[in-house]
Amino acid sequence: MDRVLVMGGHGKVARLLLPLLVASGREVTAVFRNPDHLGDVASTGAVPLVVDIERAGIDELAELLNGQDAVVWSAGAGGGDPSRTYAVDRDAAIRSMEAAAVVDARRYVMVSYFGARPDHGVPPDNPFFAYAEAKAAADQHLTSTSLDWTILGPSRLTDDPPTGRIETAGQGATAGSVSRADVAAVVLQVLDDPATIGHTIRFNAGATPIPEAVRP
Repeated sequence: MDRVLVMGGHGKVARLLLPLLVASGREVTAVFRNPDHLGDVASTGAVPLVVDIERAGIDELAELLNGQDAVVWSAGAGGGDPSRTYAVDRDAAIRSMEAAAVVDARRYVMVSYFGARPDHGVPPDNPFFAYAEAKAAADQHLTSTSLDWTILGPSRLTDDPPTGRIETAGQGATAGSVSRADVAAVVLQVLDDPATIGHTIRFNAGATPIPEAVRP
């Protein structure tokens, strides 16, 4: 898997992931919206590409993904405006999946969150509701595709240093917290491990080495 495109390339998880991908010998493209972030992204070693994925259609996204071996979705609207949350976290994510299928960029890793599911339990009057709904819809759509997908559901994100160890829901983990650095390491690991295809991995900080923890 030599060519990887990361959506949301200026996000906090992505900026930790990009140098890991580059160090692994891959050709890495990072897509982000704000041209002011070109320098930040370029400094990771990835190829920076400014695209507003909120407005990009399937054809434009397919052009971006043509020739890529894998897609990592780490983009998000950042909360606040429900309409934009649906537009990015649900609609743009789903368009990227459709585009990946068109150009046969088969490997698709979705960075979601621990509680993402149709029965997420977030009440409609909660400010988090739109995000919970959007992520549940995007994840559900991904599982219905023929892509080689893996969904990652980290708990609350922190800026703590990496530990290289996590605990998954399959091991009994409940929602807690995990460092963004460890989330980046998990993304890298699942890209390298075809056994994770077709699995949703919910996790937080723990004691199990990442390669062992993510293996189904």
